[in-house]
Amino acid sequence: MNARKTRLFLLLGVLVVCNFAIVGCRRAGEAGGTATQATDQWRLSISAPIDHLEVVAREPMIVEHPDGALFVGGFGAAFTSGKETDEATLWKSSDGGKSWARINVGTKADGVAGNSDIDLAMAPDGTLFFATLVFDPEKNEGRQISIGVSKDIGATWKWTVLSKTRFDDRPWVEVAPDGTAHVIWNDGAGVCHGVSKDGGLTWTERERIHPEGGSSHLAVGPNSEVAVRVTPTSAAGMKCDAGVDLIAVSTDGGATWKKQEAPGVRDWNPLGFPVPRWVEPLAWDGRGALYSFWTNVEGIWLARSADQGATWTTWRLTESPEVAYYPYLVARGDGELAATWFSGWMGTWEAHVARIDDGEGNTPPRMVESPPFKPDSWQWFLPAEFPPVPDTAGEYLPVCFLRNESLVVVSPIQNKRENRVGFSVWKVEKRRGKE
Repeated sequence: MNARKTRLFLLLGVLVVCNFAIVGCRRAGEAGGTATQATDQWRLSISAPIDHLEVVAREPMIVEHPDGALFVGGFGAAFTSGKETDEATLWKSSDGGKSWARINVGTKADGVAGNSDIDLAMAPDGTLFFATLVFDPEKNEGRQISIGVSKDIGATWKWTVLSKTRFDDRPWVEVAPDGTAHVIWNDGAGVCHGVSKDGGLTWTERERIHPEGGSSHLAVGPNSEVAVRVTPTSAAGMKCDAGVDLIAVSTDGGATWKKQEAPGVRDWNPLGFPVPRWVEPLAWDGRGALYSFWTNVEGIWLARSADQGATWTTWRLTESPEVAYYPYLVARGDGELAATWFSGWMGTWEAHVARIDDGEGNTPPRMVESPPFKPDSWQWFLPAEFPPVPDTAGEYLPVCFLRNESLVVVSPIQNKRENRVGFSVWKVEKRRGKE
């Protein structure tokens, strides 16, 4: 959870164009080639957004059920209302995202709690997992991680408290093909790991994945491999462990981990200069290749490992005329990837989505980007006499491959001046030639 820093970035964004020499930053060597930009053989189109107006869904996530139902979760209902009540918000669509209905995930008496970072995951058998964080905005610290599980497409839920530790932060949940559910989070003293082998009925907390750093991202592979991105910042930005910038991979369900330095060049600083950072995404494709996706002042980068993170091939996908930040990545099949990121500040601020096709060996991947778009998301607490300032309303934009071969992106709607709160669903389609 890093909303306080997000607001700072956008208000002071003009400063990030300067490449400061910052104490505590790590600079690692960058190697590899340049990606191929797609020709006019195919392109991406993005539809006008489908808006659902109700309560805001900051930093949302989207998943698809095996029967085609879509679920979107987010947070911010308490944030924008000023209430202290913790609200875990989840919506369901049974018509491909055209309309949405809020789901009753339970009450506090049932163990439901969450007013900050969330994540969703769908098991192969259709079990839905909903991870939540309770955050104390007055103290600027997390205080609880919970996980909800539904085996009937969201109709009923079982909730479990995984942690009630000061500085709890940034949960992620994924389900491996063998049915094992993994949840990670951090608490300022390392990256924690919970496991369920019975569909979320019971949970076991394993030894910490790493004794320092933050839980930046989690991904599971086609053979139930688990990859965790560990970064310097944790505890909602209250702690920074300089030099901790690694990828941990387990091939035995999280019993043991092999850790390697993350590929690429990144500047890390508590104030987020020169590039804001929080989520550093990982993704496995269907053949077992592991991908890392990131941005820096030199552009947008992708690395692939064919040996579970031991070695990497790195490409610069593209330069970015504006500072690019807050990336996200998903993968499937044989090197089919989709990515999102933000760029620019104030008048140049916009969001991006791209398809990336990765070949074999050292063949550069091919990337095609849709036209950029602007989520209806603005700073909430600015005085009315101030001009509106864009707000990412989170540290990534979720993108999801659907079973019908299309892509969807979900962005928050946070527009106080026009009394609009909720989320937008953007459908992205691959088109041939000039069709």
